[in-house]
Amino acid sequence: MKIGIISDTHGYLDDQIFPFFRDCDELWHAGDIGSLSVIEKLETFKPLRAVFGNIDESRIRWSYPENQLFDCSGLKVFMTHIGGLPPRYNPRTRAIIEKEKPAIFVCGHSHILKVMKDSKHDLLFINPGSAGKQGVHRIKTVLRFNVTSAVPGDMEILELGKRY
Repeated sequence: MKIGIISDTHGYLDDQIFPFFRDCDELWHAGDIGSLSVIEKLETFKPLRAVFGNIDESRIRWSYPENQLFDCSGLKVFMTHIGGLPPRYNPRTRAIIEKEKPAIFVCGHSHILKVMKDSKHDLLFINPGSAGKQGVHRIKTVLRFNVTSAVPGDMEILELGKRY
């Protein structure tokens, strides 16, 4: 299974993501979607899992939950927008991680690309950075990876250029 991850679009969707995500089986959006048009384009392109972020309006919040817990090819995945960083997650996120014990935790919000192993919670932490034009980041980023035999691998990052 090939997964594409995007976050913090803030209403902007760069056309460069479509060739990069072409071979993906699913897309995951880690919040701060910013507009229904972003969702519509992504849903038309690929199956989409998403969570709402702190800037998302009520129509997006009605369509997507704050948290997603699901199975991806034998791996339990937890996705939310605001999570913190390993091992110092915010209290809400830490409680869910400790209860659910996901193998992969995906979040956004910081606009900073970070992929790392959290040995304390035995999970892979993924923040794809920000694909939008608003925020503190300098370079817009997205990522994709494979899950084979319940093992994530072949992580690839696409830099979409400067945010401004």
